[in-house]
Amino acid sequence: MAASVIVERTERILVAPDRLLPMIANLPQWIEWSPWEGTDPGMDREYGGEPGTVGSSYRWEGDRKAGAGSMRITAVDPDGVSIDLRFTRPFRSTSDIRFVLDAEGDDATRVIWRMESPKTFLSRFINLDKLVGPDFERGLRQLKQVAES
Repeated sequence: MAASVIVERTERILVAPDRLLPMIANLPQWIEWSPWEGTDPGMDREYGGEPGTVGSSYRWEGDRKAGAGSMRITAVDPDGVSIDLRFTRPFRSTSDIRFVLDAEGDDATRVIWRMESPKTFLSRFINLDKLVGPDFERGLRQLKQVAES
């Protein structure tokens, strides 16, 4: 039995990686493309650190649908962004997020949004791929739309 659960989605975006990197690393910019934006219009948000750099963070507290948690940037490099994701509500969980940016020529990028979570008792009953995968697909489509406009 695997020690972790992986959810991964990919999208080709007609923008060079160096233009996409800040849109992903700068957590306040997620408002423009995040698939969860608008889930709770009254959600409390708090940002910390220098946006787009290692150690910068985002904390949210929302209604039942939005839940609560935090993200912290753990790596920013030309190949992508790594994020430590922690949910405190509706259930506690931790995940490692990685956005991989693979250049395709001079003007396109294959973006991979990957989440790896420890296998837990709860993950035996919840299919994370079916739960989160469609959100990743929607988020990547929205990132594509914002980046290419």
